[in-house]
Amino acid sequence: MEKSETTVTKQKEPDFPSNRAYRWLAILRVLFTPLLFILGPCIAINKKAVPLTGGLVVIVNHLSDSDPLVAQYACPRGVHFMSKAELWTMPVLKSLMKWWGSFPVKRGGVPDRASLRLASELAKAGRAVGVFPEGALSEDGKLQKIREGAALIVRMADVPVICCGLRNTNRIMPYGKLIPRPSFAKVTATWGEVRKFDKDTTNEEIAAWMESELRRLIPDPAPAKASEDRTSK
Repeated sequence: MEKSETTVTKQKEPDFPSNRAYRWLAILRVLFTPLLFILGPCIAINKKAVPLTGGLVVIVNHLSDSDPLVAQYACPRGVHFMSKAELWTMPVLKSLMKWWGSFPVKRGGVPDRASLRLASELAKAGRAVGVFPEGALSEDGKLQKIREGAALIVRMADVPVICCGLRNTNRIMPYGKLIPRPSFAKVTATWGEVRKFDKDTTNEEIAAWMESELRRLIPDPAPAKASEDRTSK
C-alpha cells in the first residue's frame, strides 16, 4: 500500500502544460516546411548545439508574432513557450497554444512569479522552456533591454541555457501586422552555445551574458521598415 501511494505522488504534475503535441513534431515540421519556405525560406544554423534531452532554457529575441513558430521549427526538440496573457483571452488561439504546450505570463512592472516558477519547474523536470527576455516585440528590429525575469528562471531552474538569434521574422509579420507575408529575404534562426551558470551567479551577470550572446548571433539587425522604405522610393 505504501509503495503505490508513493508512486502516485511522484507522477503528479497537475500544473504542467501538455507536451502531447511534441509527439507529432516531426510530422508538423514536414507540414510547415512548404509554408515557411514560401514565407522565408527559414534556415536553422548550428542546431546541433541544442541538447536533445534534459532541462533547458531557450532564450530568443523577439521581432515578430511568428517568432515562436520559427524558433520551434528550427529547434530539434519541443519547446514550451511563455506567451503574453493577453493572447489567452482569444478562445481559438488559447486552445491552440494550450495544445502546443505554451503557458501564459502576465506582463507589466511586477514580475509574474507564478509563471516564472512554472517555467523553472518545467525545466527542472527535463523539458525545454522558451523565453523572450525582452518581454515585448521590438518595434525597430533592434535588441531591447533584457528583463530580470529571464535570468531569474535560469537561476531557479539550475539547468543549461542556450540562445537563439532570429533574423528577418519581422519581414514575415512586421510590427503591428496580423497577416503573414513573404519576407523576400532569408529568415534565419542561429543557435549559440550551451551555457551552465553557477548557483552564485547574479541575475545581472546572466542578463548581461544573454544580451552579449544575442548580439553576437544577430549583429546589427536591420529593421523591417528599411526594406519597405527603399522599395517605395
